[in-house]
Amino acid sequence: MNERLREWNENLGLLVRRHGMWWWRRRARIADWFYALFTLPFSGLMMLAGTTSGIGLFSKPFAALMVAPIGAPEPGPAAAWTAVATLFALFVIPGTLASATMLWRRTSPRWLLIAGAILMIGYGDPIPLMVGLYSYPAFFSDRKVLTGWFALGVLSTALVYNASVTGFVMAVIVFLLVPVFAGLWIGTRRELIERLEERAERLEREQHMMAEQAISSERTRIAREMHDVVAHRVSLMVLHAGGLEVSATDDRTVEAAGLIRTTGREALAELRGILGVLRDEGGETAPTAPQPVLDDLERLLGEWRGAGMEVRREESGDPRPLPVQVQRTAYRVVQEALTNAAKHATGAVVDVHLYYAADRLELEVSNGPAPGVVNPPPRSGYGLTGLSERVALAGGEVSAGPCPDGGWRLRAILPLGETDENDAPVPNTEVEEEGSEGDPHTPGR
Repeated sequence: MNERLREWNENLGLLVRRHGMWWWRRRARIADWFYALFTLPFSGLMMLAGTTSGIGLFSKPFAALMVAPIGAPEPGPAAAWTAVATLFALFVIPGTLASATMLWRRTSPRWLLIAGAILMIGYGDPIPLMVGLYSYPAFFSDRKVLTGWFALGVLSTALVYNASVTGFVMAVIVFLLVPVFAGLWIGTRRELIERLEERAERLEREQHMMAEQAISSERTRIAREMHDVVAHRVSLMVLHAGGLEVSATDDRTVEAAGLIRTTGREALAELRGILGVLRDEGGETAPTAPQPVLDDLERLLGEWRGAGMEVRREESGDPRPLPVQVQRTAYRVVQEALTNAAKHATGAVVDVHLYYAADRLELEVSNGPAPGVVNPPPRSGYGLTGLSERVALAGGEVSAGPCPDGGWRLRAILPLGETDENDAPVPNTEVEEEGSEGDPHTPGR
């Protein structure tokens, strides 16, 4: 028995949690229906009590209808049906319409207040007027309009409860002031909660913005420090290479020192050009330079050949001018592949192949196994990740992996697509998979 009761309680709790949010979002509409249905019978009783006690404009017609003259004949069925229809028209229809206006008490309370004033004057029924005077200040903040509706309520109350000053004052306090003060309290509380929620949301947004600014400032600081440290070290390297170039007597040493010095100076220039924008120097703009494209590819290969790497270039297809973004991405792909080959396969032959298809540019950079033992420098792990992001921005795909002979292969497919006004291609989602027809190099070698 206890287990069944516990299971029933668990199922009930699950049902309440599942549907509780649905009811909570619709609580205001449910309250409207509650006011309309709950007050309807009490409003009818107040209407009957007011008319039978002589309060309201319709009390005399009701009394004449209910009290037959002395010596009058018994009413027939037609007269009885007429009396029922009159009672229905005098009580049921006005009361139902007044209760129905409570469904719009949060959006159009004027209809409820007008109906409440009519029922107060005609029947002495204060319930719709009380609900209206409570609902208006609870959902609206215009105090001038509220004063006008309150004056209308006082006038209608004075027309009905005018037998004595004490009765009038008590009626105003109970039927008018109490609902107005309750509505003002609810409305003020609602506005306070809304302002507190808005303030909390604003503070949360400000905290997120401050956190993002702090993160951005810290990243900028770290980037500046990295720039300064790397620039310092590379500058020392350039100076030592220059001194070696001047003091060396061997031609090969002089040539190598000159290459080191030139490469270091170019690295410094690129480093300052990329990270210069992160410096906070009063309005000065970061230095800019043209980004390398495929026309600069031969110069890149020449630099690596000058450093001792054997690089072979091959092109196929229909070479033609390509969008600038595609050329920049292709240059960076080859640059990253050559850098990895130099670090991890020193002395190996590197093949660079470019295939110009009708709707795409395919690049493949492959190298054989290293001829000897290689001690690569510490790897950052971000080279291929950054390259994948760059290729993805161009709408392409990139893949890299070992070859059966122990070498390494990096392949990228860059769709040409359509170009916009800035020569940026609109990415083409229909990119052929690796090993598709027209690819001069199948996966693996």
